[in-house]
Amino acid sequence: MKKNEVKDEFLEQLRKIPIIQVACEKVGVSRQSVYRWKEKDEEFAKEMERALKEGEALVNDMSENQLLLLIKEKNWSAISFWLRHRNPKYKDKVEITAKIDDGKLTPEQELTVREALKLASFTSADISNDNNNKHHEQQPNNSTGSCGNNDQGSESKDINH
Repeated sequence: MKKNEVKDEFLEQLRKIPIIQVACEKVGVSRQSVYRWKEKDEEFAKEMERALKEGEALVNDMSENQLLLLIKEKNWSAISFWLRHRNPKYKDKVEITAKIDDGKLTPEQELTVREALKLASFTSADISNDNNNKHHEQQPNNSTGSCGNNDQGSESKDINH
């Protein structure tokens, strides 16, 4: 068989079953050859994509036909599948509910926080006083210098690489 005849037969098989490996086996050609043809021959690449789409459409039609036959036989799984995918009333839904928080604590939450602070031996007054003191205190200077040198004579290292 000539190369063009093999390509045409491959495309025909692909239109029947849109699986490249299966079409290759039916025609007796390797996948590597097909992908090489696709890479080197732009027209073949377009034809191959069209053949795949036609084959997928054929399989979709056959599948829908089988599904309808199952529905006629009162197969519950088929009925359910059809309704969930074709009827908006039966589609799977996700319901999300949310409570918008305004950032304020409820009285119950405030009580819980106060009790937790007491357990940690703090009171709200202690925390207020502590916060006020922090604003008035100065931060101590680092006596070891900005590079972190110690008094043991270690060399200063450049930390910016």
